[in-house]
Amino acid sequence: MQYRTLGRSGLRVSTLTLGTMTFGGAGKFAKVGSTDLAGAKRQIDLCLDAGVNLIDTADIYSTGLSEEIVGEALVGKRDDVLVATKARFPMTQNPNDAGLSRHHLIRACEASLKRLRTDYIDLYQLHERDGVTPLEETMEALDHLVKSGKVRYVGISNFSAWHLMKAMGIAERHHLARPISQQIHYTLQAREAEYELVPAALDQGLGIMVWSPLAGGLLSGKHRRGQATPEGTRQLAEWTEPPVRDTEALYDIVEALVEVAEAHQVSAAQVALAWLLTRPAVSTVVVGARTDEQLIDNLKSADLVLSPQEIAKLEEVSRPPLLYPYWHQAWTASDRLSEEDLTLIRPHLET
Repeated sequence: MQYRTLGRSGLRVSTLTLGTMTFGGAGKFAKVGSTDLAGAKRQIDLCLDAGVNLIDTADIYSTGLSEEIVGEALVGKRDDVLVATKARFPMTQNPNDAGLSRHHLIRACEASLKRLRTDYIDLYQLHERDGVTPLEETMEALDHLVKSGKVRYVGISNFSAWHLMKAMGIAERHHLARPISQQIHYTLQAREAEYELVPAALDQGLGIMVWSPLAGGLLSGKHRRGQATPEGTRQLAEWTEPPVRDTEALYDIVEALVEVAEAHQVSAAQVALAWLLTRPAVSTVVVGARTDEQLIDNLKSADLVLSPQEIAKLEEVSRPPLLYPYWHQAWTASDRLSEEDLTLIRPHLET
């Protein structure tokens, strides 16, 4: 297992993080998984033995049950691992029990601390944008939590680039706790983050944490052109994340993954995860699994090294088109592009 600095901080995180959306299986999250306490303890032990040092959860996962299971499973092991959680979504019908207001964030943090059986949260993340609450109020609430000792670092998730930059600007201007990471959806099947979020992460010194790196199982190698959807998958359970807008393009990506995987005698899932670890600004990839066998397979991706030719093959089959203004920059400004610009544009210039 390798370790990378999470953004512009001194915090070192393993390149793979254990995701716990599958813990609990309450309500709609039953479609994702239903790992109980005994299963969670096994998975956490597997991850610790492999060198994983970060566990990611959220208050909304199974309406708090995931956090409760993580907290109980970490009794006696809390000092061996970093714990990240998130807040934003409604936990009750109370109109103030949602969003990113000072009222909700402080109460949500205190509730998460109790469920996690800990005195502090290593990384507290805004789970989604709140377009109603002023960002100044949100960032001041996060700063309060850091100064009170309840939170050590803060991060954001699922923000657009302009939301991200506004949050960073407020933190800088008012000398508030600065986010060190953004958790985003980013896969071979969904590379939209490369337009703005990846360059912004490089520019602002944010570490990228990738959620659902196998596109909800679509990149596991189980979904193939002309074959029926396998039993026990999220798609069969009608889990709708991520959206698939071009099925044939997805199958082309899967075929490339399978071809590379066969050359290494590993799973397509391992190749998809290893590709992400080659991408700019990615600090860690969040992996979760319904079964111990899936988790063990995913953990092996930390040791998989892809050749430049294999990376180029995967890049070419999944390359996003240049939208405006990027095609215009490629045509008229290629002599003065920054490294941040080139993370998106360079492959198009080379071709």
